[in-house]
Amino acid sequence: MSLKTAVAAPFRQRGTDRMAESEFVVALSLDRNWFSPDQAKTLVDVAASEGLVERDDDDLVVAFDATHTAIPDGFMPGEEILQSRSTFERVLDAVVEAGIEKQTAVAGINTLQSDIGVTLEAAAVVYARSEGVDVEAIAADVREEL
Repeated sequence: MSLKTAVAAPFRQRGTDRMAESEFVVALSLDRNWFSPDQAKTLVDVAASEGLVERDDDDLVVAFDATHTAIPDGFMPGEEILQSRSTFERVLDAVVEAGIEKQTAVAGINTLQSDIGVTLEAAAVVYARSEGVDVEAIAADVREEL
């Protein structure tokens, strides 16, 4: 997932799991030249809403092990990662990242939704769990939406 990769890069570069939000913005905008400062601030908001970082006063704390997130040579995130994704999209991305074909996952989720009569988001969480994919943090969002 390129959002997770973009978030991990500054933390990996500095060898830490905590940094000032301003330092994170500088790392993405000036050091790596991936985004403008305003776009980098938007990325912080999106990453926080998806549980990838947590705000602690003026610091950002990465909420996953950034050291195990590969940053491919020549990686350049697209601007699409600056937009918030729906709960369904987040679960589907987690399932695909776990190695399940996207088409297979969507078909399975749609079948579940019809069979058990729940929202698309709830069906996606049930499907992910049945495939052994950890989506607990995302599932909490689904519970809030119910």
